[in-house]
Amino acid sequence: MKCAKNQMTAITYHSGDETLLDEIQELWEALNQHHHQAAVNFKAHYETFTFEMRKKNLLLKAKNGQLRIEIAVDPETVKNVGYCISRVEFSGDAEMESLYVLEKYRGMGLGEKLLSNAITWMDEMGAHSKTVSVAVGNEKAFSFYERFGFYPRKTLLEQIK
Repeated sequence: MKCAKNQMTAITYHSGDETLLDEIQELWEALNQHHHQAAVNFKAHYETFTFEMRKKNLLLKAKNGQLRIEIAVDPETVKNVGYCISRVEFSGDAEMESLYVLEKYRGMGLGEKLLSNAITWMDEMGAHSKTVSVAVGNEKAFSFYERFGFYPRKTLLEQIK
């Protein structure tokens, strides 16, 4: 596990594999709530989607390659304040699975650092394609991802049951 310190924000970062999943549960639940509030058509999905379900999905994906979790920690409060989950499949396809920073810590460069580190890791792992999915209702995130070269390519439609 490696740690780095950002002098501007006094935030520390540590990264590892899927064994860190439980450390981000509270932050993931905040992200799920954010998606629920912003959802246009799939509010019921976010109401029933649990961390255990997401964790199970990520653990399955980890079997097809490598999973990396990086967590931003505020050393003053010793609380996790942001995270990024990325993965690279054996095929070389990579995806930034999940990224979240607590609202109080936004605008400090944490998201940029987390995503930049994930992209660097994906490159080191030999990724030949990188994707990120943005939930409908969260389109304001497009400009953030565009700064890293991610642009909308297609729209996936899903049937509501």
